[in-house]
Amino acid sequence: MLVFGLVLAACSNDSASEGDGDSIGKAVDYKIVGIEPGAGIMQATEKALEEYDNLADWNLVESSSSAMATELQKAIEKQEPIIVTGWTPHWMFAKFDLKYLEDPKGIYGESESLGTFVRKGLKDDQPSAYKVLDQFYWEPEDMEEVMVNIHDGTEPEEAAASWVEANSDKVAEWTKGAEKVNGEKISLAYVAWDSEIASTNVVGKVLEDLGYKVELIQLDAGPMFAAVAEGDADAMVSAWLPVTHASYIKQYGDQLENLGENLEGAKTGLVVPSYVDIDSIEELK
Repeated sequence: MLVFGLVLAACSNDSASEGDGDSIGKAVDYKIVGIEPGAGIMQATEKALEEYDNLADWNLVESSSSAMATELQKAIEKQEPIIVTGWTPHWMFAKFDLKYLEDPKGIYGESESLGTFVRKGLKDDQPSAYKVLDQFYWEPEDMEEVMVNIHDGTEPEEAAASWVEANSDKVAEWTKGAEKVNGEKISLAYVAWDSEIASTNVVGKVLEDLGYKVELIQLDAGPMFAAVAEGDADAMVSAWLPVTHASYIKQYGDQLENLGENLEGAKTGLVVPSYVDIDSIEELK
């Protein structure tokens, strides 16, 4: 399952590990370590801080995806408490035993999916690339495999190449009917989340093997949608819907062509290690 959320790391304080939400709050100074400002998960978390009365005194700290993951790992290694914004598939869920907190108010929504969007006119300009993007679909386990390899030190392009080589049957489904080209340019926009680094590099590798000269453009979420809508990038496979990127779809949706889902099972929420005896956001104080 692909999930966004907040992650609560281990707590060395016995009362906190036994489910004392107030003790956990005090231990982390009522701060949540976030990622890039403007990201959908940041917007949802800000809303959660407003909607949940027990979170009124909590603060969301802007950071980056990599910085958040680093802080989480450091805290868990020291058995210190920390709350961060997080998502799956992600290497931290493969490394640590985590669970999602219940969200009674439904702030983070139900199940989401990742979608592929392209600029209008791509089908006529680059029919082979369009066909691959239209047929691209994989499972969370596929993405996790690439993500874990990247986290363990493999360069993203190398991890993508290894996955593509090992999954030729699945890649053949994506490339069915797509003719090879000779050095034509294609650009893919993405956000610097571990999940999107994995998916964009994999798609980029597949297009490269078809003969395309591929450019990967790293942007924040808003500029990513704007780039594809305005033709500054050709496509993206990084749209989280219906909740996380809802505001960008509302703003740019009419200027984009939606090719549908490329991965199902996304969801937003708050997450804690399984041994922390807190099961709901409402238990935090």
